[in-house]
Amino acid sequence: MAHLPGSLLFVCNLNRVRSPMAAGLTRKLYGDAMRVESCGLQPSGEIDPMVAVVMQEVGVDLFDHQPRGLADLALGSFDLTIALTAEAWPPVRAAVAASGAEADYWPTEDPTASEGPREMRLEAYRIARRALEARIVARFGPPPEWE
Repeated sequence: MAHLPGSLLFVCNLNRVRSPMAAGLTRKLYGDAMRVESCGLQPSGEIDPMVAVVMQEVGVDLFDHQPRGLADLALGSFDLTIALTAEAWPPVRAAVAASGAEADYWPTEDPTASEGPREMRLEAYRIARRALEARIVARFGPPPEWE
């Protein structure tokens, strides 16, 4: 397994879709090997119901997720902060630069932009989930149960 940071933060716009999905997948794959959190630039509402459904398909329960904002977490206190949207990258980069921690930008498609019948929209969320999982494994190496 690649070197894992002690703490990891995923940031997106609302903390309703991409960042909770990434955090849930990371926790599932690596367990307690690192502290994993998520937040959004402007958190609002509750978890997107389609996110909860497609994450439940892989054994991750996000039904009780409550969106949090940057103000709820000390950005510079994480070893690695990953921005998942173009809007999140500048504030992440600025906050992390001051702390000396590591930052990265993983552009991630927004599945909420998909249209069509429910099953087609769910597939857009599954595509985003698979893309995030591939990116997480590429960055941190195969999780222990894969070795």
